[in-house]
Amino acid sequence: MSLVCQIRYVIDPFQLAAFETYAKKWLAIIPSCGGECLGYFLPHEGTNNIALALLKFETLAAYEAYRARIRADEAGAANFRDARDKRFILSEERTFLRVVEA
Repeated sequence: MSLVCQIRYVIDPFQLAAFETYAKKWLAIIPSCGGECLGYFLPHEGTNNIALALLKFETLAAYEAYRARIRADEAGAANFRDARDKRFILSEERTFLRVVEA
């Protein structure tokens, strides 16, 4: 059974470019730490302060191992610090979804 972690970000709409740079960095970092990044999604029309990320893992234990690796990873830690220092992420929520398989 595969799981998808949906991360819903509330972002500062005046710092969209900073969030996009942050998201692009994760596209390389996440796979190197054991996650499968299905994508980052930025606001386009309508609500201008919500962004999403979808990450896939085989199990919840695989996700927990990934979280430990990404926090210890130099590039991952730097990206977390950048978001904290620039404050373009106002809040985030994680939802774990089960993939429907035939």
